[in-house]
Amino acid sequence: MTHVSIQELTKIYPGSVTPALDRLSIEIASGELTALLGPSGCGKTTTMKMIAGLLETTSGDILFNDRSILRDKPENRGVVMVFQNYLLFPYMSVADNVGFGLKMRKTDPAEIKRRVGEMLDLVKLPDVGDRKPSALSGGQQQRIALARALIVQPEVLLLDEPLSNLDAHLRFEMRDLIRQLQQDMGITTIFVTHDQEEAVVLADRVALILDGQMKQYDTPDAFYKRPVDEATARFFGGHNFIPGTSNGGVFDGLLGKLVLPDGAISGPGKLTFRPENVRIGHTHGEANNLNATLEDVIYLGTQTRLKLRVGDVGVEAVVNPNEVEGFSPGDSVPIHLPPATLWVIA
Repeated sequence: MTHVSIQELTKIYPGSVTPALDRLSIEIASGELTALLGPSGCGKTTTMKMIAGLLETTSGDILFNDRSILRDKPENRGVVMVFQNYLLFPYMSVADNVGFGLKMRKTDPAEIKRRVGEMLDLVKLPDVGDRKPSALSGGQQQRIALARALIVQPEVLLLDEPLSNLDAHLRFEMRDLIRQLQQDMGITTIFVTHDQEEAVVLADRVALILDGQMKQYDTPDAFYKRPVDEATARFFGGHNFIPGTSNGGVFDGLLGKLVLPDGAISGPGKLTFRPENVRIGHTHGEANNLNATLEDVIYLGTQTRLKLRVGDVGVEAVVNPNEVEGFSPGDSVPIHLPPATLWVIA
């Protein structure tokens, strides 16, 4: 079990004055699965390559169990990286691909054969050992790449956009498999993704990186309930941001005075609430009841997105389709903002 400590990690590429990664610090507990989340070019893959030893750091440190690994060669770090494009050897059989790492370690052939069989069973492909990678689907090749990484029992497993090349139905299947294998084997795992839903489903903790800087490192639910700033909230699907002032548990802004949950910050800020937390209809005897005008209805299948206006302020809501049956643009719609779902960001 390996605890990973990333301390003030910085990377400035030659010819640039702007860091690709600027003083990233995160602590990853032993056996934890952590997502490095952000858009293309934010620094997340740069981070992973520095952990793997494929890029030199500009400054900062990376420690495994309190020992710096920066002077270790990539092959001596106890790290295995699964790349986005699988990188299977096309001329080798699937079994030889899976067992390649053990062969390089001069493991006994009988032991390699046994371990390869175990890994193919684990990734639910027990009968493909004699095939070439080209005979497998994309989802099957991703499983084989994962088996090849896991068979050497790495201290840290790195996954670079592991699901991005798969069709939607295969992504769901691979999510479950990755999570199951990681938990069963207890390997500290870091994966890179640009997909916030993927990060939330898979990770114990998420590091959101924007423009080379970490915005928030937290549990998945905290990004929805307690985003640190507007950029973070927007990345996770936030749309409602109301300027005003918080004081004594009440937010005074363009929607009027709204009751806040306990612990809300005081002073100037922005009130934010998620579209799915807007309730249609007033709640008798409670605060935060408003009257809105319905401007647009967007049907999304299992959900419906509403564009509402309260005075001069636009508000977005996401509701079940049956909640707005009979409503049309221009209608007056009563809404309720539950105090517990409101959040103020400075």
